[in-house]
Amino acid sequence: MFVIKIGGRALEKGLENVLDDLIELYKNGEKIVFVHGGGDIVTQYSKKMGIEPKFVISPSGVRSRYTTLEELEVYLMVMAGKLNKEIVAHLVGKGVKAIGITGIDGKLLLAERKKRIIIIDERGRKRVIEGGYTGKIRQVNIKLLKELLDNLYLPIVAPVAYGTEGEILNVDGDQAASEIAIALKAKTLILLTDVPGVILDNELITHMSLEEVKKVLNRVGTGMNRKLILASRAIKGGVKRVIITSALKENPIMNALKGYGTVIDK
Repeated sequence: MFVIKIGGRALEKGLENVLDDLIELYKNGEKIVFVHGGGDIVTQYSKKMGIEPKFVISPSGVRSRYTTLEELEVYLMVMAGKLNKEIVAHLVGKGVKAIGITGIDGKLLLAERKKRIIIIDERGRKRVIEGGYTGKIRQVNIKLLKELLDNLYLPIVAPVAYGTEGEILNVDGDQAASEIAIALKAKTLILLTDVPGVILDNELITHMSLEEVKKVLNRVGTGMNRKLILASRAIKGGVKRVIITSALKENPIMNALKGYGTVIDK
């Protein structure tokens, strides 16, 4: 059982190679859930529509999109529509029983809206602001996923969630992949990005334990910081290993399974 997630920048540059590997794994009988990001593409469309995206930094150093109701509409259009269906169309054309869903469908991802969030402002001070339309995942509909997988479907999941109060929420793609991997008790979670893995002092770290992850959280960028936090959560939740690797190389998933990138375990 594999859960594989591709980020927005990697999706723009390396999607074709990733999908080739995905098709090979599927045709070899592997059960896979594929989660896609696409924040950079959402940003492009937001700007085209005259909406300036906003980003915030948490006290732990994690950078995230601040989702207004206006931008949520763009997020939903791009994530659940354009990106999700383009991936599904490609896979279906190659003989894969791909099915595109969001976290809204069947309440696959139930999330709690963040009513207020603490951010670090431009002066470096902590400040409390309204939470916008971003959520934290509280529950995964494992029954739905298992039914799809048992019927040989390959779910392509867009990280949009159903809120506990009935609203639609933006959720982080890495968080969605991590929570799905935990719920499915996946053997491996692969996080595909646009860099080879965790890089410190210009060197790729090929293996990390949970203790080692703790030590480097303040030494990596905000994007990698979030991936490491969620990788740790996945391992603690029962996932055997998490691999952070580049989608820009040839055969990125197959090479990840051979250990290329940064492998995180207990």
